Amino acid sequence: MEKGFLPISREEMKQQGIEQLDFVYIIGDAYVDHPSFGHAIISRVLETNGYTIGIISQPDWKKKESIAEFGEPRLAFIVTAGNMDSMVNHYSVSKKRRNTDAFTPGGVMGKRPDYATTVYSNLIRQTYKKTPIIIGGIEASLRRLAHYDYWSNSMKRSLLLDSGADLLIYGMGEKPIVEIADALNSGIDIKDITFIDGTVYKTNSLESVYDYLVLPSYTELKENKKSYAGSFYTQYCNTDPFVAKRLVEPYKEKQFVVQNPPAKPLSQSEMDQVYALPYMRNYHPSYEEAGGVPAIAEVKFSLVSNRGCFGGCSFCALTFHQGRIIQTRSHESLLAEAEKIIWDKDFKGYIHDVGGPTANFRHMACSKQAEHGACPNKQCLFPKPCRNLKVDHSDYLKLLRKLRALPNVKKVFVRSGIRFDYLMADKNEEFFYELCSHHVSGQLKVAPEHISDNVLKYMGKPENAVYEAFQKKYKKINEQINKKQYLVPYLMSSHPGSTIQEAVELAEYLRDLGYMPEQVQDFYPTPSTLSTCMYYTGYDPRTMEKVYTPKNPHEKAMQRALIQYRNPKNYELVKEALTLAGRTDLIGFDKHCLIRPRNTADGKFFSQNKGKKSQVMTEGSEKQKNRKSKKTIRNVHKKKK
Repeated sequence: MEKGFLPISREEMKQQGIEQLDFVYIIGDAYVDHPSFGHAIISRVLETNGYTIGIISQPDWKKKESIAEFGEPRLAFIVTAGNMDSMVNHYSVSKKRRNTDAFTPGGVMGKRPDYATTVYSNLIRQTYKKTPIIIGGIEASLRRLAHYDYWSNSMKRSLLLDSGADLLIYGMGEKPIVEIADALNSGIDIKDITFIDGTVYKTNSLESVYDYLVLPSYTELKENKKSYAGSFYTQYCNTDPFVAKRLVEPYKEKQFVVQNPPAKPLSQSEMDQVYALPYMRNYHPSYEEAGGVPAIAEVKFSLVSNRGCFGGCSFCALTFHQGRIIQTRSHESLLAEAEKIIWDKDFKGYIHDVGGPTANFRHMACSKQAEHGACPNKQCLFPKPCRNLKVDHSDYLKLLRKLRALPNVKKVFVRSGIRFDYLMADKNEEFFYELCSHHVSGQLKVAPEHISDNVLKYMGKPENAVYEAFQKKYKKINEQINKKQYLVPYLMSSHPGSTIQEAVELAEYLRDLGYMPEQVQDFYPTPSTLSTCMYYTGYDPRTMEKVYTPKNPHEKAMQRALIQYRNPKNYELVKEALTLAGRTDLIGFDKHCLIRPRNTADGKFFSQNKGKKSQVMTEGSEKQKNRKSKKTIRNVHKKKK
C-alpha cells in the first residue's frame, strides 16, 4: 500500500485504521512532508520504527481544545516551534514584527505564538496533566540551558522548566526520539528516562548522575554576566559527542537541569536511510486553497548532502545544534533523490542546491574526529587552518559531475554557501575551475562578513587577506574561462568588536570595490552563539577579555547605513557617523569621499573637510550671497528715489 500524508485530523486517523495514536506531534509550522523540515524527518523515523503519529499544525493557542484533535496519545506529545525559533520567525533584528511567514500557508504572519514551544506545552498541560511531553527542534535545542533572550533582554531559564515538558531533545533528533519511544513503549516512566544522549532532563537529586560538570546556578547567572560568559564557554567546549561531559545547571534548592552528552553522529548508511523514507515531498494538500507554503520553493529542487560544520563562526548556532562533525549521504542516496526531482512536473531543469550548512564540506575535518571527536578548545579553520585539516574537494566534485549528467538537468547550482578559506587551502584548483564553469548562476554568494581583522577575530572568520586572495583568484579563473561572473559578499554590521571606526573602514572598502550591497545583515543576537554571549556580557568567552559591543539602536543604524552609504535615505546617518568617527575628510567632492556636502538653511555648504575644492565651493557661495545682498540694497535705494 502506497503511503500518503500522516493524519492531521481524527477523521483521517480513523480512515487509516488507527484507534489511538502513539504520538501526537504539535508543530508551529505548516505540515510539509519534505526532509528539509524537521517535523517530517522525526515523524517518518517514528513511523518506520512501527509507531503511529498524527500532526497538529499551528493549533490555535487561545483554545485548549485545539490540541485535543486526536485525544490523548498512548505514549507522548511531541512539541516543536518549527524550522525556526519562533521569535526569529516573528521579529527582525530591530524587533519589528515581520510581515510574512514562509512556513505558514499563504505566507500569513501570526499563526503561531511568541515562544511557541512554551505556549504549546502549557496548553497541553491544561488538559492532559500527566501525559509525557517531549520538546525539540531548533527553539528547544538552543534554549536547553539558561540563556540570554534578546527580545525580552533578560536571562531566561532552561526551556525545559518554562515549558513544563518532561524531556528535551537537542541537536538532530533521529536517534534520541527512537530510543525515547522504545523506552516509553517498554513501560519506563518518562521521569526515569535520564540515560539517552542528546537529551536534557530535570531532577531533584544528583545521586544517579555521573561524570558531570556543575555550571554556575541560574541565580548566579542572572546576577553576574561574567559568570554567564564562563558558563557558556563550558557549554561550548562540551558539544562534541565523543568527549563532552554531562552538564548540571542548578536552580532552586534540589532542582537541577541535566544535559546529557550529544547524540552520536549518523553514519553514512543511517543518513541514507533517513532520506530514503517515504516523504510526500510537498505540503499537505489542504493548504492548496490558501496558496501553498512558500518555504517549499527553496527546497523542493535542492539536495541536502551533509550535516554539521567545522567552520566555527561565532555568530552561528550550528556548533550547538548540529555539531562540528560532518555527516554525509552517499552518492547513491543523493542520485536516487535527484531521480525523483528530475521527473517532477514542475522541474525546469535546475537543481537549486547541493549542500548543507557549508556546501563544500563532504568529510570530517581530520581522521581523528571519527574516534576522538573534535578538539574542545581549538577550531579547524580559525585563526588559520589546522595542520591536521584534510582539504579535499574530490568527492564533492565527483558528486556534482554525476548530477550534471542526469537527464533533464540543465544546471546544478551551489547556493548553500562555499567556505572560501577552505577552498583557498586546497592546492588542487580543479574544483574551483569547475565551480566557476558549471555551478555559478552569474553570481556566487560568499560570506566574508567584514574586512576589519579585529572584527573578524571576534567573528571567528579568517583575516581579510584570505578573502582578498580568493576574490582575485575567482576573477582570474572567470577571465580564463571567458565568463562574466561576480561575487556577492554577505556583510554584517554591528557585530561585537565593531566600532564606528571599523564600520567606516568597511564603507571605504566597498567604495574602493565599487560595490553597494542591496541588503545588509545587522548582527542578530539569537540564542546560544558565542557572539550573542559577547553581546550580552561584554566579554569574549574564549579569552574572558572585554569586547566592545554596539547596542544603541541609533549607533547600529549608523553602522548599517555606512555599508549602504550611497543610498540617499542614509545620508544624515552617514554624515553623523563620519563626524563621530572624526572622518569628515570623507565628506566632500574628492573621489575618495563617501558623501558630498549639502546646503544648509543659511545657504552655506556643510563641510568640515579642509579639502581645497570644498573651500572654493564654500567661498563661492559666500561671494554669491554677498552679490545678492548688494543688489538688494541697490534696489531699495532706487525705490526711495
